[in-house]
Amino acid sequence: MKALILNSGLGSRMGVLTDERPKCMTAITSKDTILSRQLRLLADGGIKEVVMTTGAFSGLLVSYCRSLDLPLNITFVKNPVFDKTNYIYSIYCAREYLRDEDIILMHGDLVFENTVFDDVAASEASCMTVSSALDLPEKDFKAVVADGRVQKVGIEFFNDAMAAQPLYKLLKDDWNKWLDAIIAYCESGDEAKKKCYAENALNEIADKNITVLDFEKRLCAEIDTPEDLAVVSAKLKEIGNRTVYMCFSTDMIHSGHIAIIKKAKRLGRLIIGVLSDEAVCSYKRFPLLPFSERKAIFENISGVWKVVEQKELSYKANLEQFRPDYVVHGDDWREGFQKPIRDEVSSVLASYGGQLVEFPYSNDEKYRELENRARSDMSMPDMRRGRLRKAIAMKGIITAIEAHSGLTGLIAENTVVYQDGGARQFDAMWVSSLCDSTAKGKPDIELVDMTSRFRTIDDIMEVTTKPVIFDGDTGGLTEHFVYTVRTLERMGVSMVIIEDKTGLKKNSLFGTEVKQTQASIPDFCEKIRAGKRAQKTADFMICARIESLILEKGMDDALERAFAFTDAGADAVMIHSRKTDPAEIFEFVEKFREKDNETPVVVVPSSFNTVREEEFKERGVNVVIYANQLTRTGFPAMQNAAKLILENHRAKECDDICMPFRDIIRLIPEE
Repeated sequence: MKALILNSGLGSRMGVLTDERPKCMTAITSKDTILSRQLRLLADGGIKEVVMTTGAFSGLLVSYCRSLDLPLNITFVKNPVFDKTNYIYSIYCAREYLRDEDIILMHGDLVFENTVFDDVAASEASCMTVSSALDLPEKDFKAVVADGRVQKVGIEFFNDAMAAQPLYKLLKDDWNKWLDAIIAYCESGDEAKKKCYAENALNEIADKNITVLDFEKRLCAEIDTPEDLAVVSAKLKEIGNRTVYMCFSTDMIHSGHIAIIKKAKRLGRLIIGVLSDEAVCSYKRFPLLPFSERKAIFENISGVWKVVEQKELSYKANLEQFRPDYVVHGDDWREGFQKPIRDEVSSVLASYGGQLVEFPYSNDEKYRELENRARSDMSMPDMRRGRLRKAIAMKGIITAIEAHSGLTGLIAENTVVYQDGGARQFDAMWVSSLCDSTAKGKPDIELVDMTSRFRTIDDIMEVTTKPVIFDGDTGGLTEHFVYTVRTLERMGVSMVIIEDKTGLKKNSLFGTEVKQTQASIPDFCEKIRAGKRAQKTADFMICARIESLILEKGMDDALERAFAFTDAGADAVMIHSRKTDPAEIFEFVEKFREKDNETPVVVVPSSFNTVREEEFKERGVNVVIYANQLTRTGFPAMQNAAKLILENHRAKECDDICMPFRDIIRLIPEE
């Protein structure tokens, strides 16, 4: 596609402003002339070829264009009789450079908003700019319109007409017809036809196929007089002060992001909101780069005016603070879980007159490949291991659900619930001794050896990316525990939880119903210290599980142990209870937090399951583990299916409670 800019006029109505230079070189802002702005918009729009007609001051105009150093190939065509003809003859002089091309045609004294040009360039049909919002001018162009198509263009038409400006996009076939009519006019021998508007020739084409592009109240105006210049310059100043807001969660900038940023910049000064680590971690996936680095990336993109933090998925707080004229987003949020966010944005913008601008979402396969590659990287041991500690720091509270196989790991990995425009998902997986043993049909007495437990971890890690918290039971002998720590750390496990009991393990669910021996504080502290000395990285976490409340040893004993264990190097403490009333859990957390505000506190609300995560967070809990729910729901369902088959002597009755296998297969990654 080529651009044709008509700059052969005298501009006599501009007075002294055009005594020594062509009108198109008139300054309209401190940075731009009419022409420099036109050429910059063309270059930004990807147009490389420009044909420019010239008249008076032709040499000065050529030198000026070259001094702009824009990536444009400009062909200059001088109208030798510019002072005796109109621009129809200038087009005729340039005819050999214009045939069989899609053309953007504009007069050299025309100033328009970026978005007007973008709409013209993007039009799939031939079009002319008109305005349904402006009054009909007395002496300027008007377009007679019927059924959305231009019938005639001229200054003399008033009936069924709209205010129009000489900014066109003309597809090759439509342009060839007009060019042929222009050539016929200029070669007719009638000198008057060289002095008329080119639109006179257009009006004689019977089968014109030019649609109207309504710019409404946006800037698109010719500068014919100093008064016009003042109006346009004031409008450009107002446009230059407009602000645009976009929000990003990404930590990988690709060409799709750059493309939409370029479009947004054309609307005004661009403010980019970068989602906080907590918001990204909850909504999408663990960010590969922390907020500070993601913010720095956008700060270094040319044309970005300001970068700010957006703490939540909701735009409301930032929109109310910055009151942008535009919010730019892809059109992918018109439906689906983000629609409530979009609705809120629209409502806030409407409250002060802002506008939502949506561009087609870039759903390119290569972008999905980048995301898949990032997820693959997150599955690597060195990447996965440290994410639990970071997620706790980012979010304040994280959730984990038990997984005892590759398939349950995929459920933990991929289950997402969309609420109020946001997404909720589990942050980590809990590899439970109880569930691992149960899945193997063995009692939970540390009968399943570590080699078998490690195979379960391998099965889960092979198909997932989220951090793993490992149930280490008592940790075994101190001499053995150090090797467990090294193995888990090497595998990429984030945390091991060991309980302060000794001897043959009995599940805490039994409480005092069976004899259970609690380890002495010095002995358990030494186990913790030995485990910490065995670590090779600072990422791996050892959590001390305190059984005092389970064994009814009292709150003071639980707190004494908690402080002793953290002094010994425990990275976190877990407090457990069999009671359905969470009061003693809350009491422990409150008293622990009076002296220690840093060490993460872990809870497993199997019995006190009425407490919401928000309340746990408010009270100072950092990790909530749903320790056995997948096992407890899965086995009854399988047992029920077996009974139905036995009772009915066939499988048909079982189908209603069966998940289609094709849906199960979709959980399983192909690679």
